[in-house]
Amino acid sequence: MELELRHLKVIRAIGQEGSLTRAATTLGLAQSALSGQLKRIERTLGGPLFERDRAGARPTPLGELVLTRARVLVPAMRQLQDDARRFASSWQDSPRFRVGSSHGPLLGALIDRISMTHPEALLSTHTSWSTTELCELLVDGRLDFVLTGVCGQSAPPRSDALDWRTVGRDPVFVMLGEDHPLAVEPQLELSKLAEQRWAKAPGEGCFRDCFTAACARAGFTPISFFETDASACVELVQLGRAVGLCRATFPPTPGVVTVPLAGTPLSWRHIIGYDPESTAAGTAASVLLHARQAHSEAARRNPRYVDWLATNELFGTAR
Repeated sequence: MELELRHLKVIRAIGQEGSLTRAATTLGLAQSALSGQLKRIERTLGGPLFERDRAGARPTPLGELVLTRARVLVPAMRQLQDDARRFASSWQDSPRFRVGSSHGPLLGALIDRISMTHPEALLSTHTSWSTTELCELLVDGRLDFVLTGVCGQSAPPRSDALDWRTVGRDPVFVMLGEDHPLAVEPQLELSKLAEQRWAKAPGEGCFRDCFTAACARAGFTPISFFETDASACVELVQLGRAVGLCRATFPPTPGVVTVPLAGTPLSWRHIIGYDPESTAAGTAASVLLHARQAHSEAARRNPRYVDWLATNELFGTAR
């Protein structure tokens, strides 16, 4: 493995925070993932960079050497990126929107709205289930905006470097095959699904942990998960092999019924982020408005969600 700028950012964060736990929070990573990265970096550099104990993480002599260089190189690279972006924006006549997302339906509607408003714009997209990857691309200046989401009231990733705005807040509904005996229910207690197998799309963050905790409160442990892409999840539901979880803005789909969960044990907050130091910040208000309009349209396409929102005013499109 060759040492890269992202590795220096990891070392710098640990040195600044004095703790792997706090550094992981700052970087938007799981502590186990950060610990694994540090071990690989230490193998590359030939020795331990930090001494770790209950008091935290203190740099070794080798760590002090690397930290000294990282404190110079990381800001210098950031300055280079800022200067390059400013230079590029000075000669580019057409506006540019490079949008990353893990939200297929909302992303398509957002791009459609930007295209109508800015027909001359240079548009590109990048999709990934990894919010860490998307945020790194945003911080590094290779994306202008990221449309993603967080579970419940969880903090957005990389809030140290990025500005985040809420697009909308949805309850999590359950997806059932249209022939499922519970598909006719107006809402479902989570406990009624204790014997079901679950289909779930991959992703980072705490959603799976939050779901497991909600099941525990309902008195059961999920039997098993099929973790696969969104289209395969839908197919498993249609075939009656699993039930799924979805945001309430999930579009109407043949063979699938979405049903609210009683008490709303799970929710999802759609967010859009950008670098406040980038040229994209100048169009952020317009992009946010387009994203909220896309969310509002998606909500109106699900009749059950429309009915549910009538008595749950804390959810829906942000204003």
